Amino acid sequence: MSKFGERIHVHTGDITRLAVDAIVNAANSSLLGGGGVDGAIHRAAGPELEFECRMLNGCKVGEAKLTKGYHLPARYIIHAVGPVWQGGGKGEAGLLASCYIRSLEIAAARDCRTVAFPAISTGIYRYPKNEATQIAVGIAGTFVGQNSTPETVIFCCFDEPTAQLYRQAVAAIEGC
Repeated sequence: MSKFGERIHVHTGDITRLAVDAIVNAANSSLLGGGGVDGAIHRAAGPELEFECRMLNGCKVGEAKLTKGYHLPARYIIHAVGPVWQGGGKGEAGLLASCYIRSLEIAAARDCRTVAFPAISTGIYRYPKNEATQIAVGIAGTFVGQNSTPETVIFCCFDEPTAQLYRQAVAAIEGC
């Protein structure tokens, strides 16, 4: 098995239940919670998370910020703000790639051996799942090819059809 297959995994389930060093939150720019995975992470982490997020003064699209994990099994939460899909001509791909790069850089800087990502921007932000998956897996593959940390990147998918997209993308980079 290639280095990618050993270091990049796809999981179907609830990201808030993963015992990893860091989970990535598909956050909005306020960092104060919202719907989807963002709301689920805030609920599971507890009220201390919102208090810490208020101290961060938000986050720009394409960037990421770190907080403690609080009541989650994960030590840290990396809040990444993805772009809202506007048809693809407004720099969305670069901003989405930046979310993944910044999140991986933060995880590496904190010596996180394991980091789990949701499908950033593919929910209410309407980024096409296939395109978003290609960006996410491509960035992760490049990053793990150039860095020893994180040792394992997990793409945690809410449903099986999304997980299948990630499995296909991982298989494609393994074949390169």
